[in-house]
Amino acid sequence: MIDKGVPTPAAAVAGIFHGASVMIGGFGTAGMPDQLIDALIDQGAGDLTIINNNAGNGETGLAALIAAGRVRKIICSFPRQSDSHHFDARYRAGDIELELVPQGNLAARIHAAGSGLGAIFTPTGFGTLLAEGKETREIDGKNYVLEYPIHADFALIKAEAADRWGNLVYRKTARNFGPIMAMAAKCTIAQVARIAPLGGIDPETIVTPGIFVQRIVHIASAAPSAAQAA
Repeated sequence: MIDKGVPTPAAAVAGIFHGASVMIGGFGTAGMPDQLIDALIDQGAGDLTIINNNAGNGETGLAALIAAGRVRKIICSFPRQSDSHHFDARYRAGDIELELVPQGNLAARIHAAGSGLGAIFTPTGFGTLLAEGKETREIDGKNYVLEYPIHADFALIKAEAADRWGNLVYRKTARNFGPIMAMAAKCTIAQVARIAPLGGIDPETIVTPGIFVQRIVHIASAAPSAAQAA
């Protein structure tokens, strides 16, 4: 019987090793798997390469992982927000490496990894510092930059519901990077607010098929407020 459920966040992140590359879903705090990140902090793995949309917000989630000194390098699109002070301090001190990737390129490179593509040509970044040292090509009169897929050892994502086979559905904008990250990682770990019985999720609504998910952990969440539900 296939059952990808694990009992705790600690069990979910077991095996994430020192020096691993880890994709973390979320657009800012929307869809960020905070409990899995907390479990990773407690687990102790360090020297991590993190792939995320930004570089952490405030004191929790990815920001807490950076503050704990566990991140060697971050690949992201938005490294500096008003509350990204932990990243900012470590970057200025030379304690963390940054690879800046435009958001569309970040999504395209992750998607390329999940789709088995060897590389992609994108117009974004051509003629800028981000294209220095990279192959460029003119195609049909337009200039492009060669970019390579972004793979990861692990992906930590958040979904609304799963069945025991690992089929996932998401809640509104919390979906963001989760589906493509699940495809691009060797081991995808999802925290979910609800476990549905087999057949309890309409197949037409499944966004991430269970073939891309290796572990799921149920973490009940508080009911959304009226404003959040809107």
